[in-house]
Amino acid sequence: MSVVKEFKEFAIKGNVVDLAVGIIIGGAFGKIVSSLVGDVIMPPLGLLIGGVDFRDLAFTLKSAAAGSPAVLLRYGAFIQVIFDFTIVAFAIFLLIKGINVLKRTKEEAPAAPTTPPAEVVLLTEIRDLLKK
Repeated sequence: MSVVKEFKEFAIKGNVVDLAVGIIIGGAFGKIVSSLVGDVIMPPLGLLIGGVDFRDLAFTLKSAAAGSPAVLLRYGAFIQVIFDFTIVAFAIFLLIKGINVLKRTKEEAPAAPTTPPAEVVLLTEIRDLLKK
């Protein structure tokens, strides 16, 4: 089998295509969440704590000197990424929870035990009589 043919079979499999679609949608969803956090949630939060922009929060480890930029520990950007992660994790939790609820409602109630055929009932009675 040629390498091209093997690759074609691999790439066409449903689970590979599903994975690719999931990664693309996940990337787009990540951008939406980053915008939500950076543009909608963080500005009012910064205003509540005194007009602070979280992206600007940093400790200067080394000041800028003769052509070299300052070395900063940007903890504000890290806080924003934590908010991003928390929102994404919560959204995925809600999605999985919704899927599980749908699966539970689709599952049918266990079927009532069926009555055995008349022959089986008769043979069971005969067996029980013979045991006595």
